[in-house]
Amino acid sequence: MTVDTTNNVPENPEKEKIMKEDTPVDNGQTKEEAPASAEKVEEKVEEKKVELSQPKPTVRKTNFEKDVVYLYQFPRNPLLPSTSSFCLKVETWLRLAGIKYENVDHRAKYRSKKGQLPFVELNGEEIADSTFIIKELSEKYNKDLDAALSPEQRVISHAMISMIENHLSWVILWWRAKYPDSVIKGYQLNLQNALNTRLPNSILNFCYKFTYGRKGMKKAKAHGIGVHSQDEIIEFGKNDLRVLSDLLADRPFFFGDEPTLLDVVAFSNLAQLHFIDKEVEHPLRDVMNESFPNLVGLVSRIKERAFLDWDDICTTLDLNSHLPKPVKEVKETKEGTGPAEKQPLPDEPEKGKGDEKEMEKEPEEKKEKENENEKEK
Repeated sequence: MTVDTTNNVPENPEKEKIMKEDTPVDNGQTKEEAPASAEKVEEKVEEKKVELSQPKPTVRKTNFEKDVVYLYQFPRNPLLPSTSSFCLKVETWLRLAGIKYENVDHRAKYRSKKGQLPFVELNGEEIADSTFIIKELSEKYNKDLDAALSPEQRVISHAMISMIENHLSWVILWWRAKYPDSVIKGYQLNLQNALNTRLPNSILNFCYKFTYGRKGMKKAKAHGIGVHSQDEIIEFGKNDLRVLSDLLADRPFFFGDEPTLLDVVAFSNLAQLHFIDKEVEHPLRDVMNESFPNLVGLVSRIKERAFLDWDDICTTLDLNSHLPKPVKEVKETKEGTGPAEKQPLPDEPEKGKGDEKEMEKEPEEKKEKENENEKEK
C-alpha cells in the first residue's frame, strides 16, 4: 500500500523571504494614503511658486485714496509746467482724459523701479514709463484718446510718436547737454528751490553743468545722434518739424477737431522749444516760429485746453494748482463780526476783581495799625 505525500517545503526558501519583504503590508490604509501624499506634493509646489514670485514694489504714498492717480515728476518751472517732455506728456494726457490725479512733492528724490521719472502710483501699485502709464490708465478708466481713429490713422500716429520720442527728443537732449548754461538761463532754473537745498545756486549750477552736460553727451553719442556735427543735428530737427507741420496742415489737431495721443506727445516736446526764454538763442525754436506757425498754434491750443491754470503754475510753482484748496476755518463771535474773543475759564477768576478786593482790604489794615499805636502811647 502506497501513500501519496505532498511536499510543503518551498523549493527556494531564500527567494520567498525576499518576495515577502518587498511586498507592502496591506493594513487597510494603502489606498487612502496615496491621495494625501499627492496633496502634500501640490502644496509644496505652490509654496515654492509663492517664494519665487517677486515682491511688489513698496509704494511711497501709503495714505492713498482709491482710484486717485499719484504722479511723481520733476518740480515746476517758471516758463512751463515741466522741462521733461515725458512728465509733461503724462500730465497733459491725465488732464485731457479727465482723470483725477495728484502730484506728489518729492523734490525729485524718488525714481521708479526702472530708475525713471515720471511714474505713477494707483491703488498701492506702481506703474513706470510714460507709454505704459498711459496704456494701463487708458484701460483702467476706459479713456482712449485714439478711440475714433481709423486703422490707417493709428499707423500714422504710431510712426509719428516714434519719430518724436526717438529722434526729435534726442536732438533737444543733445542741445541741452551741449549748452547747459543756455539751459539754466533759457528755462530760468532755480536748482536751490527745485532740490530743496541750502547750497548756493552758484555751486549747484556748476555741478549741473559738469554732471548733466557730461552724462547727456555720453547718452547722445550712445544713441548715435551725438556723433554728428552741430549743423547736421540741427538739420535733423528741422526735418522732423517739417514732417509734423505737413501732417498737421491747417487742421486744429493732427486728426481733426479733437486731440489724440499724437497731439499730446507733439505738444510736450514742442513746448520744450517754444517756451525757451527769448534772450537765449535756439535755432529750432526760431525755425518753428518763422517757418512752421501751425505747430506754434498746436502748442497754444493744447495749452488752452489742458492747462487753464498755466499762469498760476508758472507763477506759484504749485504742483497741484488744479486741486481745490482747503478753506481755512475762522472762528466768529456771537454777533458774527470778527474772531471770537477768549472767554474766561469757569475756574479762572475774572481779571480785575481780585485787585479790587485787595484794595478794599488795605484801608482796614491801616486803621487797625493806627489804633494799636495809639494804645501803646
